[in-house]
Amino acid sequence: MRTVDLVRDCIKRMEPYKPGKSVEYVKRKYGLKKVVKLASNENPYGPSPKAVKALKSVDPTKLSVYPETFPEPLLEAIEEHTGWEKEKVVVGAGLDGILETTFRVLVSEGDKVLLPVPTYPYYHTIMSVFGAKGVFVERNSDFSVNVESVFESVDRERPKLVVICSPNNPTGNAERKDDVRAIVEFCEGKCVVFIDEAYGEFADYDGKSLKDIEEENVIIGRTLSKAFALASLRVGYAVMGEELRKEYLKATTPFPVTTPSYIAASEALRDREHLNFVVKSIVEEKNRVSKELEKMGLKVYDSSANFVFAETPMKAKYFVEELMKRGVIVRDCSAFCGCRENQVRISIGRKEDNDFLLEVVRDVLSF
Repeated sequence: MRTVDLVRDCIKRMEPYKPGKSVEYVKRKYGLKKVVKLASNENPYGPSPKAVKALKSVDPTKLSVYPETFPEPLLEAIEEHTGWEKEKVVVGAGLDGILETTFRVLVSEGDKVLLPVPTYPYYHTIMSVFGAKGVFVERNSDFSVNVESVFESVDRERPKLVVICSPNNPTGNAERKDDVRAIVEFCEGKCVVFIDEAYGEFADYDGKSLKDIEEENVIIGRTLSKAFALASLRVGYAVMGEELRKEYLKATTPFPVTTPSYIAASEALRDREHLNFVVKSIVEEKNRVSKELEKMGLKVYDSSANFVFAETPMKAKYFVEELMKRGVIVRDCSAFCGCRENQVRISIGRKEDNDFLLEVVRDVLSF
C-alpha cells in the first residue's frame, strides 16, 4: 500500500483552496514593473503605528516561552472594542482558525452544514476536510439571505451548523439584523448559527453590524486581518454562549495566538483614531470607485465591506486576465458556487491604486 492510499477519501476528492494571484507572479508572467493587487481584500493603509511599536518592543529572549492560551490583555482589548464580555470570548489563529475549531466541536463526518451561496469559498474547503455535506441555499437577487428558504432547508435537512457571512464575501452586502435574528430564533434547539463578521468594522460604519446578536446558539467571529491590517499575524476572535465556550476550550489548539501577535493586536484594537481613519478612507474611495465603474458599464452592487462586487460586460475570466496583463489583479468569482460567469470582486486600495485600476478598466473595455 502506498502512503497516499492512507489519506482520507474526502481529502482526495476535494479541490485545494485557490488564493488570488500574487504581485510577484503577475510581474514574472507579463514582464511588468508596476502591479497593483486588488484581489485579497487587504488593508492598503497598514496597521496602527501603536501596534507596530508594540510589535517592535517584544523581547526576543521571550520567544522560547509559550504564550498564554487566551491572553488577558487581548481579551480586555476585545471587550473594549466590541462590548462583548471577555468571559465569553475565544481567540484563534485568524478567523479561519476559529471556524476550524468550531467544526471540530460540532461537525462529524456526514453531518450537514448550510450555506447561503455565493459566499466565502473556504467554507466549502473546511466542510470537505471534515466530511460534511453541504446544504446550499440560493440568495435573493440583492444577495441577501433568503430567510424562508433557510427555514425550509433547516426543517428538511437538519444541519448541525448554519454559516452566515455578513458583510458577505464576495458580494459585500450586510444582512438585515431582523432577518438574521429570525434565522437564529428558528434554529434554536436545532443547530448553531455561525456569523462571520470578518468585515464587521466596515459594517459598524454603515450601522449594519450583527455583533449584538448574542443568543446561546450563536457564534460571532471577527478578525484583525482586514480593518486592522494585521493579516500576517493571524489573530481572530469570537463570542459565544458560556456552555458552548466550555466545549470549544476542549477542542482548541493549546496556544492559538503567538505572543507578538496578541501584543500587537491588543494595541491595534485600542487605537480608535487609526481605525476610524482607515475605515473612513476606504469607504470614501469605495463610493468613488463604484460610481466610476458604473459609468463604464459595470453593474456594481452595494457593499458594506472593503471591496466591491461587480458584473462586467464580458466573461470574468477574460476581464481579469486582461487587467492582469496591464498590471492590476482583481478576483475572478465565476468559479465560486452560486456566482455567474461575469462576476468579479475588486478590493479598495489607496487613491493612486484605485486611479490605476480605473485607467486599466477603461482601457480593457475599449480594447
